[in-house]
Amino acid sequence: MTTRGSVAETVLDAVGHTPLVRLRHVLPENAARVLVKLEGTNPTGSYKDRMARAIIDGARRRGDLAAGRRVVEFTGGSTGSSLAFVCAVTGHPLSLVTSDAFSPEKLRTMRAFGADLTVLPSEGGQITPDLFVRMRAEVDRIVADEGAYWTDQFRNTDALTGYAELGREILAQARTVDVFAAAVGTAGMLAGVAAVLRAAGGARVVALEPATSAVLTGGAVDAHRVEGTATGIVPPLLTRDTYDDARAIDEGAARALARRLAREEGVFVGTSSALNVAGALELAREVGPGRTVVTVAADTGLKYLAGDLFG
Repeated sequence: MTTRGSVAETVLDAVGHTPLVRLRHVLPENAARVLVKLEGTNPTGSYKDRMARAIIDGARRRGDLAAGRRVVEFTGGSTGSSLAFVCAVTGHPLSLVTSDAFSPEKLRTMRAFGADLTVLPSEGGQITPDLFVRMRAEVDRIVADEGAYWTDQFRNTDALTGYAELGREILAQARTVDVFAAAVGTAGMLAGVAAVLRAAGGARVVALEPATSAVLTGGAVDAHRVEGTATGIVPPLLTRDTYDDARAIDEGAARALARRLAREEGVFVGTSSALNVAGALELAREVGPGRTVVTVAADTGLKYLAGDLFG
């Protein structure tokens, strides 16, 4: 990996090195400082670039992914964009299974990088557990018919390698982390960062989820619109020793916060990132001054302009 100020030998070396910024205007009184890692500065505007690079690199290194072999995955958007980016650079054709429940900007980005898309219909644009079951079935068909390599993002431990680097960057920038909080999709990011933070001194790790799909906190499991999170299962990468506790965040409050972050902090993010910040603000109020709470802005608000988030 290159460092800032040096020339990247390939665009893959431009993944990472993202800024960590302190929130000032949306912070409640008598709260801990809240730092947000702006992953929207990665090449495709998402932290999933870290995962995609690590997964493809790992498979190629082990010989599981031969030169020119097709890759396949089902995705809610950012994983697809990131895999399409990495596969474009490394020369692998890519099939992605997705849905009209996810932002059109993400689907167009996948196609822009050359991926072949299968777009499944959703129930009124909602993200439901059944949607992921149907997408997985289509992946199985492509693997059987075309001999494609399935990256299996929900179980692929190579992802932890990519996200460990994110954890090391956070430590180097923040110096001290008392609480780390982030929403769970595949849980690779939470697990990868948590391992680094705990090895360095035992930060509290809090898993977040939308209250409308609250598998971790024992609430209702229903449809929601927080892309990239809450697939209706406890993902295999989220072992119980990965996190200390979990909490559910109101989706409506997160959507309102996304607009505040843009207008008051200049932090332009989507719903899942705003949910992360909402959880971090709650925790900052609870732990109080003199502590540091860190979360991640998973991607950029540019991926959500076609919807009603900023309308």
